[in-house]
Amino acid sequence: MSDEQSSCKIIELSFKNGSRKDFFRNNSLQHFEKGEYVTIEGVSGFDVGEVSLTGELVRVQMKKKGVKEFSPDIKKVLRRSSDRDIELFKQSKSREQQILMRSREIARDLKLAMKLSEVEIQADGKKATFFYTADDRVDFREMIKAYASEFKVKVEMRQIGIRQEAGKVGGIGSCGRELCCSTWLTDFKSVNTTAARYQNLSINQTKLSGQCGRLKCCLNYELDTYLDALQHFPGNADRLEIQRGRATLVKKDIFKDLMWYTLPDSNKQYPLTLKRVQEILRLNAEGERPENLEAIELIGKPKDVEPSFVDVVGQISLRSLERSDKKRKNKNRNDRDRVERGRGSDKERRGGQGNGIPNAEGSKGKARAERDRANRPARNSNNRAQAGSNDQGPQDKNGNTPTSPKPLNNSNSRRGPGQSGQNATPNKGGSGQKSPRNNNAQPGAGQRAEGRADNKQEGRKPKGKRDRGAEGRESRGHNPGQPNNTEGPAGL
Repeated sequence: MSDEQSSCKIIELSFKNGSRKDFFRNNSLQHFEKGEYVTIEGVSGFDVGEVSLTGELVRVQMKKKGVKEFSPDIKKVLRRSSDRDIELFKQSKSREQQILMRSREIARDLKLAMKLSEVEIQADGKKATFFYTADDRVDFREMIKAYASEFKVKVEMRQIGIRQEAGKVGGIGSCGRELCCSTWLTDFKSVNTTAARYQNLSINQTKLSGQCGRLKCCLNYELDTYLDALQHFPGNADRLEIQRGRATLVKKDIFKDLMWYTLPDSNKQYPLTLKRVQEILRLNAEGERPENLEAIELIGKPKDVEPSFVDVVGQISLRSLERSDKKRKNKNRNDRDRVERGRGSDKERRGGQGNGIPNAEGSKGKARAERDRANRPARNSNNRAQAGSNDQGPQDKNGNTPTSPKPLNNSNSRRGPGQSGQNATPNKGGSGQKSPRNNNAQPGAGQRAEGRADNKQEGRKPKGKRDRGAEGRESRGHNPGQPNNTEGPAGL
């Protein structure tokens, strides 16, 4: 159990997102966690701060900053902030940006050589602290009166340096990290170009300056290490006398213990060991000049041998993947071809059957069929007239030609196996000879064969059974009163 007498009664609070920190006395010995809001004494009121440090570490920070633990100037912690305190605190913080813009306008109107960087308003809204930077002393008595009448608060002016202003603004440094002055650095020491020379850095103002416009604070971080390493380097070695002329020191390498010199007649830099420099200094002190500097040859760092490339892809067979890819491509190609062929056949069918879509081949076939129908009846009628006048068949007593029964079908494919290409149906006379009308129907059969050959050449489908029967009846010149004999192929 900790002793209350020896425990630290001081806590550290941060204001304005850590831009300002201060110490306060916790007389009630309440336990506060980091990040809690507490209400403290203010100027004619109260203020709200965020707990940043408690315990024995506060004593370390107070010793570092030179603050006495039992100083009467340290203000007290009143209580843990209530909801009402936090509400007033947020209202006051919301006014800060507007007051800052208006205060800059007033300073510009009064033509004061100063720059206002930040405004901090107390939680109860009774006091405002203005932080500014200026190169010379500024008489801002008139400005304070204008601020007090404009904002109705008690005004406090506090001058800060350029580095502190950069810490309040914040940002990212050239190293890629957040600025040191805005995170942990509180003591700003003077930095000059001597620190850069000790570290063999080029005097480049752009590279050595920070966001504040001054030399970077980090130039002092490693300065002590460089000063310790340079203690065993020979002094007064800026110039060396040799027979070729005077060698001038360029830089010192504390990592390799080398000193680099140049000659007046050459721009080349010669690295010398510390032992050789001390020897030349001793010869120069005796009034002698060596022939040359005897610079050493620096061996470059051997390049790392890159591992040879191993083709591990060749060890894996990808043929199965390639075959599956080819099968997929072929399948897609076949599907596309099948769809295109189906579309083409639909177009041909609509054009050939006369569905209202014009087709060149269908129109040609129709015109040829119409010409054949127009010519066939005339030819068949002439043939029948000639046959009737020249070759009359057997007649009965009254002079009429007996009629033969109608065949069931005049197609050769339905004949019996014993039938030949000739018609097996005898006439009534029983003579066994062909009817004289068979010769008259032969021209029609030849024309049908020619029509089928034309259809094959033109790529059209043959007509159906019904159309062929009708065409055959027309070609034979069928008459209901005349006999209809079955006949074989033409020429039999």
